[in-house]
Amino acid sequence: MRPLRSPNCNRRTPLTKRVAIYARVSTADKNQTVENQLRDLLAVAERQGWTVTATFTDEGISGVKGRDRRPGYDALLKGVARKDFEQIMAWSVDRLGRSLPDLVAFLNDIQSKNVDLYLHQQGLDTSTPSGRMMFQMLGVFAEFERAMIRERILAGLRRTTKKSGRKPMPDDRVEAIRRSLIDGLGIRATARLHRASTTTVTTISRTLTTVQGDRQESVVHA
Repeated sequence: MRPLRSPNCNRRTPLTKRVAIYARVSTADKNQTVENQLRDLLAVAERQGWTVTATFTDEGISGVKGRDRRPGYDALLKGVARKDFEQIMAWSVDRLGRSLPDLVAFLNDIQSKNVDLYLHQQGLDTSTPSGRMMFQMLGVFAEFERAMIRERILAGLRRTTKKSGRKPMPDDRVEAIRRSLIDGLGIRATARLHRASTTTVTTISRTLTTVQGDRQESVVHA
């Protein structure tokens, strides 16, 4: 007669997924804090039974800046290279970056190390094929939003320069001024830094405010 065995004796205890959390806020994110993002992500990890092995943050840093100017993001990617964790958690796709090439490169880097990505706001998990496809689509929209902001700035400057008779400002200089404003630099300080008139910087600043207002309105009515 065979001895009786518990129906659970052959079941293996599932291994807990090791995850890392990345959170970022820029000086333009007046209604967001790193703590708020971490609280939401930690709650998800607890519900899913995931083990948070590392937390990386960047505060007061714009998402358009590169890895060399985002120490938390740089440390995150070094952890990916070492395979310190199996999944990355972020509050939203724009916390990782706003450049489509950078976002696609990021996804390729983590996938090459078999590291997945969870985005809280989008409810996205790249461990699934649909999640990987959706991530790339979100990156496209982030790039589109940035292009829309840039086009509005240039349109405003064209109207200003047409009235004054001055030559249009080069695109790279406009982008540098825009980044300084997003990072929280004031009108006069930005004008001094880039040797531009306060009128020009104010035009760019107003365009940014208009686009941000449109974005909030679209969220409210979504």
